[in-house]
Amino acid sequence: MNICELGHVVLYVSDIVRSADFYRDALGFREIERGRGMALFSSGRTHHELLLLEVGGAPRARHAPEPGLYHIGFKIGDTPEDIRDAYKELSAKGVTIVGSGDHTVTHSLYILDPDGNELELYADVSDVWKKDPRAVLSPVRPLRLED
Repeated sequence: MNICELGHVVLYVSDIVRSADFYRDALGFREIERGRGMALFSSGRTHHELLLLEVGGAPRARHAPEPGLYHIGFKIGDTPEDIRDAYKELSAKGVTIVGSGDHTVTHSLYILDPDGNELELYADVSDVWKKDPRAVLSPVRPLRLED
């Protein structure tokens, strides 16, 4: 067996309307269907990349690292400007931004969805990793997001 690519992510959410609106309106995911406690999204790359399932309850509080999912990464562009523009847009929308970083091959912005799931929005700013896959292990440097 050989894994070809990451196909999709399914998240349990406390409030389907709030979460679906966030992924559609704040992040720009194309909504395919919503109803009966679910919402389905696609960027157009495949039939779906994200499925939200409502389970109720309260959003997770931020906590110390523990085994389990840390974050989900979404590529949003190929230039440093793509990340700076996303930072400005998400700040204006009141999205919780918890960090950023210059990873040499990517510039990343870390945010929380309405249930406290951490998302990485990144731009591939270098293709050096194609020749040297270990480049992704470069030390993380501060990322300047404002002019």
